[in-house]
Amino acid sequence: MAQPHGSTASAERATQADLDLFAHIESTLYTAVISDALDDLGHRQQAMAEHLRPVGSDVKFAGWARTIACMDTYHVGDDPYGTEIAAIDSILPGEVVVVSTGGSRRNAPWGELLSTAAVARGARGAVVDGLVRDVRRIQELRFPLFAAGMKPVDSKGRGQVVAWNVPVECAGVLVEPRDLVFADLDGVITIPAAIVEEVVRLATDKVTRENHSREELRNGAYLRTVYEKYGVL
Repeated sequence: MAQPHGSTASAERATQADLDLFAHIESTLYTAVISDALDDLGHRQQAMAEHLRPVGSDVKFAGWARTIACMDTYHVGDDPYGTEIAAIDSILPGEVVVVSTGGSRRNAPWGELLSTAAVARGARGAVVDGLVRDVRRIQELRFPLFAAGMKPVDSKGRGQVVAWNVPVECAGVLVEPRDLVFADLDGVITIPAAIVEEVVRLATDKVTRENHSREELRNGAYLRTVYEKYGVL
């Protein structure tokens, strides 16, 4: 079994510039236009699998990735929650928790108490490539969450956290700590940290051109004419 491991690679708190960036993304952009910008830069595998869906309505959030890796177990160890507790306590303001399960559906590694702790630590949301429980209470917390489904069983004896703040695969996408995670009703997408500024610039430009296109189409312009003028579809 992999040894529990934690990393301090993402030990920075969110700055005002970070918060301004998240606010711009959430208010102006959407995952589809971010995906198009990533395509233009040759990063075509950044959208997580479609089985991840919002737990609730109107879920939208952006933040830096705080990754957590889980694996299936078939026994109850001496300290089944130790690494999980350390991982949750490590969350910093401005982060989105990204939980990798290897696609497991044996248990629900995320629930109300982890959500409550994440809110207290300043997390902006969570993405769980697995199942969750305590859904009504999570919704009462208004904690933004994407997951693969719901199941009421505990992780003890079924799975456990083995590492945090390390590269993980979540719903088909390799996520590094401090990548930018953005989720809305279309799904979840990640932006590699090194190209966040360029992706946001391209996406913002495309949104501006889409807004002009939409207005002209509403006024009766032909799609061909509008496409030739603005180059978006």
